[in-house]
Amino acid sequence: KRLAASIDESTPFALVGLSFGGMLSVEISKLLQPEKTILIASIPSAALLPPYFKMAAPLQLHKILPISLFKNASLAKRLFTTETSEDKELLRTIIRETDPHFIRWAIGAILSWENAPAPEGIYHIHGTGDHLLPMRYVQPTHRIPGGGHLMVMNRSGEVNSMLAEILEKRES
Repeated sequence: KRLAASIDESTPFALVGLSFGGMLSVEISKLLQPEKTILIASIPSAALLPPYFKMAAPLQLHKILPISLFKNASLAKRLFTTETSEDKELLRTIIRETDPHFIRWAIGAILSWENAPAPEGIYHIHGTGDHLLPMRYVQPTHRIPGGGHLMVMNRSGEVNSMLAEILEKRES
């Protein structure tokens, strides 16, 4: 509700959210009436979370484990990804500088999200190579072959083309 309050509704607008931001966009779209809601490397409903998220939720590990453990796991994962060295370094910086309280809150928000069913009329851009939110659990409206969870960084041309196509599309 706090994020929604900052949106100027006096002119038509669209919501675009990446990853966790996509989940937030879904919730905001239920409060406001955007012309379009576009998710990138995200999910429109909690029902589409991979099973390992659902299994982790009742354990509440994010409340008791040190956030440094989550940060270090994310940093270690960078060693085994196909991202460019520049992308990896940017991600390392983002991970190191992210507020630990925000990380704990965001993990809890994802694990306790109860949005179901998915709202109608959502556009969803997803990469077939996304390992965090694998393609087998989602039904996107637009696919980027081989795109990973961070495709906005290394496949931005394709993402931007799809965004332009969606935003230019007139609803009937």
